[in-house]
Amino acid sequence: MSDHYVKVKVQLEQMKSLGEDAEKEHVDAEEQVPVSSLRASVSPDPSSITIASRDASNTSITCKQRGKSRSKLGKDDNSSSGKHISDLSSHGSVVSAHVGKNLNRPGHDSTLHIKGTGEILQSKSETNGNYATIHPSKNIQEARHEDGFKLARKRRPVTVDTAKAKTSLEALKLSIKQLKWKEFPLGRRAACDIYWHGVSFHDNENIVSGQVNKFPGMIEMLRKINMSRAVRTMQELFPEEYDFYPRSWILPEEYQQFSTQIRMVKENDATVNPTFIVKPDGGSQGDGIYLIRDPSDLKLMAGSQAKQAVVQEYIHKPLLIDKLKFDIRLYVLVKSMEPLEIYIAKEGLTRFCTEPYQEPSQKNLSHVFMHLTNYSLNVHSGNFVHSDSHSTGSKRTLSSVLYRLAAKGVDIKKVWSDIIALVIKTVIAVVPELKVYYQADIPPGKPGPTCFQILGFDILMMKNLKPVLLEVNSNPSMRIEHEQEVAPGVFEYVPSPVDKEVKVGVIRDTLRLMDPGHKKPSIQSSQPRAEHGEEIRMEAETQERSPDEGALPSLCLKQVYPKYTKQFSHLRLVERIAALFIRFLGVKGNMRLGPTAFRTFIRTCKLSNSNFTMASVDILYIDITRRWSGATPDSREAGMGLQAFVEAFFYLAGRRFKSLALREQVTSLLALCEAQLDSPTAVEDRRSVSCSRALPRGNRAQTLGPSNPQLNSPAPLRRAASQDYRLHQRLKPRTLRANVEN
Repeated sequence: MSDHYVKVKVQLEQMKSLGEDAEKEHVDAEEQVPVSSLRASVSPDPSSITIASRDASNTSITCKQRGKSRSKLGKDDNSSSGKHISDLSSHGSVVSAHVGKNLNRPGHDSTLHIKGTGEILQSKSETNGNYATIHPSKNIQEARHEDGFKLARKRRPVTVDTAKAKTSLEALKLSIKQLKWKEFPLGRRAACDIYWHGVSFHDNENIVSGQVNKFPGMIEMLRKINMSRAVRTMQELFPEEYDFYPRSWILPEEYQQFSTQIRMVKENDATVNPTFIVKPDGGSQGDGIYLIRDPSDLKLMAGSQAKQAVVQEYIHKPLLIDKLKFDIRLYVLVKSMEPLEIYIAKEGLTRFCTEPYQEPSQKNLSHVFMHLTNYSLNVHSGNFVHSDSHSTGSKRTLSSVLYRLAAKGVDIKKVWSDIIALVIKTVIAVVPELKVYYQADIPPGKPGPTCFQILGFDILMMKNLKPVLLEVNSNPSMRIEHEQEVAPGVFEYVPSPVDKEVKVGVIRDTLRLMDPGHKKPSIQSSQPRAEHGEEIRMEAETQERSPDEGALPSLCLKQVYPKYTKQFSHLRLVERIAALFIRFLGVKGNMRLGPTAFRTFIRTCKLSNSNFTMASVDILYIDITRRWSGATPDSREAGMGLQAFVEAFFYLAGRRFKSLALREQVTSLLALCEAQLDSPTAVEDRRSVSCSRALPRGNRAQTLGPSNPQLNSPAPLRRAASQDYRLHQRLKPRTLRANVEN
């Protein structure tokens, strides 16, 4: 009788718990233990047969025992099994009973998980269908291991702060909805998992945890001038690897150099009449871009101030489709900088000009709809075609263009391989200075968020199918609608199927990769890596999905780094120089090297000698710093920035290893410096620098002279803090020389 009562009681508890679940819809997710399905899982050994969660149509039971039910169970149930359940229920624990369709079949087990106790109850049915015993296992982990049972818990939804999302808001909302995450459109007092900013890392200054979709300094680093300088540095070291970026000159500082070179080209060959494109440093959406054929056509002044701009060689032989020039907008995710992780969207956009292409001439230089592929310009053309098709119109998907090229016999895998190489090399070029910005905003040991960012690469295909980098956008447009005139003088935003197809997928899968709930192992551990010089293979990828992403498509983002790290790791020389620079910066949040820190670097790495004294070091520092401060007039900080430090490092490498080529010079000097820094004596030499980065702001003054016990009164502290200023005063500009040779 008692065994029969246990069976009836379990069925009653099922009905009661289902009723309670229906009444309580807003129970905290952490208090629920939902099991999506239950199905008998049979193994050869009857003792190991368990009931696993598989089918959503089966029953899942989660019940909270209340005082009334506890007293009733304790009173009526006289069996050993019922008494055990009653005792456990009296502790107020949550009991999860996993019941399958074949619960009463001989040899099948039933499992009860007692939440909060770390125990699992198991009962094995006898051949007559009645339960014989219920015994607790030692702990959850042991029971899971023994029985092959995995408990499915409902994850807390990932929270996303979209208050600063701006123009990407609509695509972001759709992505969050598809992922079934939780959006906070007005912000949230408690910390969110992800913050989506529309413009800059600094859109919200008060974030101390979570993840932000912007890197500090990315806007500054991807401006036309800084981008050109970063790539130019890499072109000095690896000229053949970085031939995808057009030759550029920075205005106004390189105007004379530009004019001289163009004059010499024309004097050598009178038939040559090159065309150049001028891009304002801070311009966007095609604003302020124009074409010239002679340096005298440059518009150097904006009011009373010199106009900061970049002038580049114009690409004369672009690939045409339907007689129209076009470019590729490719979306690239930089998932992290340390370690460097880069993903490329498998789908992108192609933006077409709206006037048939002709070779540039003096007559058609002003025809922007013929020469410039910017969507924001061509959308105002009367020939612009809005199309719902992915393969027609003035904006199409990248895949539709690639299919069309493949039909003509083009090797699409080779095209993709070249594009991937271009992207990786470009990111490697800008990462060193990005790391300097990052440590300034989020110094080591300071609480702060982690960062990721979607970049927009604008790539032009030449007639010979070589990709050329036009620019990189830190804030690529994520609008999924376009402005259209629906009546004379009446404009409204109309959905754009092509934009929606591409951009929602990019944002959604970026969020999936940044999901803090489940970290997937890095892909590169299981994928072959291409050796240096070997073509990148575009093999198909499989992407593991979490259980709650079953309805979502596979990721549209493909990891390309560190997957192909062997092929590109040799390019990261400037990053190693940046690591030295950051090591000697000293004060937290600083981005420039003072003269004392520069001297410490020279002394610690043992780079001075009788032919290159510390006085020469000071002259070198002032010479380079003054020149770079003139090149960056908007800089508010004094001292040596990273780009100036790289120039000084190249100079030191040339002095030390005169017989080698520049790349070997830099590599040899890096090895020398890194070896000196790893030596025990170097630890003491740089203690003052490292301590000032580690100690709180109020204790920094004490690190200026750690070996001097007299630095305890305010006056000596002030004198020590002003040593950089005194060094500048001692080395007057009259001592500067153009060529520092000793």
